[in-house]
Amino acid sequence: MERNNHRRHQVRPFSSSSTTTSSSSGAGSRGDFGALRESDWRSRRQSTASSKTQKPKPKMEAEGGEKEDGLSEIPAVIGTCPFMCPEGERAQRERLRDLAVFERLHGNPGKTSPSLAVKKFCRTISAKEGQASDIRPLPVLEETLSYLLTLLDSTNNSFEALHDFIFDRTRSIRQDLSMQNIANKKAIYMYEKMVWQVKFHVISHLKLRPHSNKSTTSSIHYLNMEQLTKALTSLYNLYDVNHEDSNSVHENEAEFRSFFVLLHLDSRNQPTGGSLALWFRRLPRSIIQSTEMCFARGVLQSFRLGNYKHFLSTIAAEASYLQYCILEPYVNQVRMFALSCINSVGYKLHPYPLARLSNILIMKESDVELLCNACGLEMCMDEAGNKLLPTKQTSFTTPKDSQCYPVLGLERFEMEY
Repeated sequence: MERNNHRRHQVRPFSSSSTTTSSSSGAGSRGDFGALRESDWRSRRQSTASSKTQKPKPKMEAEGGEKEDGLSEIPAVIGTCPFMCPEGERAQRERLRDLAVFERLHGNPGKTSPSLAVKKFCRTISAKEGQASDIRPLPVLEETLSYLLTLLDSTNNSFEALHDFIFDRTRSIRQDLSMQNIANKKAIYMYEKMVWQVKFHVISHLKLRPHSNKSTTSSIHYLNMEQLTKALTSLYNLYDVNHEDSNSVHENEAEFRSFFVLLHLDSRNQPTGGSLALWFRRLPRSIIQSTEMCFARGVLQSFRLGNYKHFLSTIAAEASYLQYCILEPYVNQVRMFALSCINSVGYKLHPYPLARLSNILIMKESDVELLCNACGLEMCMDEAGNKLLPTKQTSFTTPKDSQCYPVLGLERFEMEY
């Protein structure tokens, strides 16, 4: 009886979306993850057919606040700056002593060199106002990126200082690419080389969290995810352009496309321009069938259906470190949902063993106890000294700022990063 009740509670969806609720008519028989309503089905098919015959030309993601629609109307600027930082900016920042710690020559805050200074991101500049002498061409941008890559191994400065420097200077690189409307294969290879940048935006959140207060960490995490989304959008646009020219799929495309799914697990966070079901239809079959996309789709389905056991076990067994970093906020949410289910459907006379909770939530027993306490649940102990969770407690509450506990089995990633 307990198992049946538990199973019914387990399939409760995390959101109230009508397209993902398992009780919807015909759920699972149409679409990728949940049935579409009949009233929407015909209009969406017409919209999909129209998009196939009249596909808009992809555009690069604009940086600096410039509207994306204006990029195609502005003549392309061909950068001529031979340095990582234009000479005029370098001289001005020396006078203003506006040099990052990584740019200072012998530690002097008012002195730098062409091999140290890197162009800063400027929000107010646009392609109309940009001077060719201040914009770096693709070869110089590649050299700049390679230099920034070497700084990731730096141990002489704090990770916060490194984060701020990399965050700003990589935005400047993307800005120069955008202002020149570079959308060829070399640009694709450069964005794929910038895979470390995407990882940096996400991983930096985990590294900064222990050293910052909650408000600062939340703000930094928002900026990191914003830059991650912009970097991925630009890369997807380049992939689309390449598909029009050669119909070929790039080596890392499936992995990057899967990140989009992981960033939109919650049905309340739908992608701009349509649902995930429509987004899937625009992908090549080889990407849909790839290992990376199968993982993302499985995680999405488990999350939408409320199958917390499959969701957590899949992440523990198959997730890469970057995938886990993207999914970590959802992991915490799913664990609290699981506790709520177990507390609600369990028999009051049969407390739930802490060891069993540890296996389901895939976390240490000590962490499970801390999570239960954070949710307002009290523990008890049997005659043998085993800790138990009494169910049917009315004191359960979802904490606003709950600590994220590591997933057992992913400790190996700590050595890599």
